[in-house]
Amino acid sequence: MSVDVHLLAINYIEANESAQLTAHFRQELVPVSQHVALLIEQLHLAYNGKPAKGYAAFSSDKNPEFCEAIHQWQQQERNFVSLAELATGQLVVELTKHQIPETGYFMLCHYRYLANEYLFIALLGSKEHFSVSADLQLSSAKHLDIARMQLAARLDLTEYQLAPEQGKYISFIRGRAGRKVADFFLDFLGCEEGVDPKQSSKMVLASVEEYLAEGDYDSAEKHDVRKQVYQYCEERAKQGQDVTLQELSATVDSSDDNAFARYCAERELPVAEQFPVDVKELKTLVKFSGAGAGLSLSFEQKLLGDRVQYDAERDVLVIKGTPPNLRDQLQKFIRGYSSFDRNQNPSE
Repeated sequence: MSVDVHLLAINYIEANESAQLTAHFRQELVPVSQHVALLIEQLHLAYNGKPAKGYAAFSSDKNPEFCEAIHQWQQQERNFVSLAELATGQLVVELTKHQIPETGYFMLCHYRYLANEYLFIALLGSKEHFSVSADLQLSSAKHLDIARMQLAARLDLTEYQLAPEQGKYISFIRGRAGRKVADFFLDFLGCEEGVDPKQSSKMVLASVEEYLAEGDYDSAEKHDVRKQVYQYCEERAKQGQDVTLQELSATVDSSDDNAFARYCAERELPVAEQFPVDVKELKTLVKFSGAGAGLSLSFEQKLLGDRVQYDAERDVLVIKGTPPNLRDQLQKFIRGYSSFDRNQNPSE
């Protein structure tokens, strides 16, 4: 993996005893080094791995200050430190307005990955780590909590320049359950949500299933196609890249790379030439799962109609053959644990 870091600015947002937020600014850029490159690479991978992301574009109906500042920076009318200061201040305003007492290190980074230039924006928390020295002395230090990154967005500067009309050059993490990041983070960025990856994923799911239903595929072949489609979409999502209809078409039907694309065009299915996906929405290509009312269940999609039978009218699921560890637990419970134990070989 090759992440080429150009510029990195770090500021700090803290809260006082009355929960009032204050920004502290670093007056110079962080020198680019091997450690910085490794940090941005980890952030890039962690961000790509976040499953719940939205896509947006700058909006004239929102506060244009951040968008204008980026334009000034691109035109070399504003330096990167000034851009980071403005962004940090704007984030403090939005956090205060929405009464969200988030603190941490605000990071603004301009970097290149493959053929695209990116502007990464994040507010990272920290956590205490402890270590023991050779002479058994205990020490502690604060580390950036990358794994719990929630307030983050990424502007694809290349797409913003070449294809802004697609409305998806800004991606952002939607946040934890019960936390509506879009309520204030999009206001901070001055943008509105556009392309919905969930809807794009549902369209992929529906169109692939329709294609398989009308084609001359047996059960095993259908399973292989579904698995390949899921793996392709999952890999694109991990790389932080869009799914392309041409590549998807070649994945669906290796005997004719354009067959699926023609099928979508002929039936006027709204599948775009290029779009982001939400891998969770595509999970049923390979697996069914669900939980509720004390029951948690998952099984591979290929088992439906074979080892797993579903009666939709009665809402009854019949499973033929249970996993050995589950079967062992059930048999012990039904027979009674004490009698089951007495049947064990004493020498074991």
